[in-house]
Amino acid sequence: MTDSAATGTREFQGLQIPAAGTYELDAAHKRVGFMVRHLMVSKVRGNFAEATATITVGENPLESSVSATIQTASVQTGQADRDNHLRTGDFFEAEKYPTIEFRSTGIKSFDGNEFVLDGELTIKDVTKPVELLVEFEGATVSPYGQQVFGFSASTEIDREDWGLTYNMALESGGVMIGKKVKIEIEGEAIRQA
Repeated sequence: MTDSAATGTREFQGLQIPAAGTYELDAAHKRVGFMVRHLMVSKVRGNFAEATATITVGENPLESSVSATIQTASVQTGQADRDNHLRTGDFFEAEKYPTIEFRSTGIKSFDGNEFVLDGELTIKDVTKPVELLVEFEGATVSPYGQQVFGFSASTEIDREDWGLTYNMALESGGVMIGKKVKIEIEGEAIRQA
């Protein structure tokens, strides 16, 4: 690995990756989103407006880690009634369980700029393993002298595994809300130390 002080990067397996250190998710440049099927015929998208994450980039990049916290009450789908319903006991029970937590447990594999990150996702005090496909988008220094890198990540979970079982049967067959939820994350992280 070779370092480039000008860009705050170093070479790893043909990529220019961030220098080792601690990075925080930039609140102004992030999206923690999800998508679920509705009425078996369309997709509803939403996001959580409030989320934080700390990413520790290791000297050995394959020993890097991440921890994230999402505020459940910050859920937004563009429909106030639906958002309020999602905050109730039928779904996130935001008053009792104010956060969703993620902690990485290791990098399983990588190919080019794509990494498979193993971790544990906790929703409503239920912790289950998840696998995130993470795409490293690049690293640079901002006009303000901050070392920054970008990434995207996605996974699909079965919401019922975390006790999110609310649904309604449709007269035409099927259910109102799909069980599978696609999680989509985009962000920039800024070096702190």
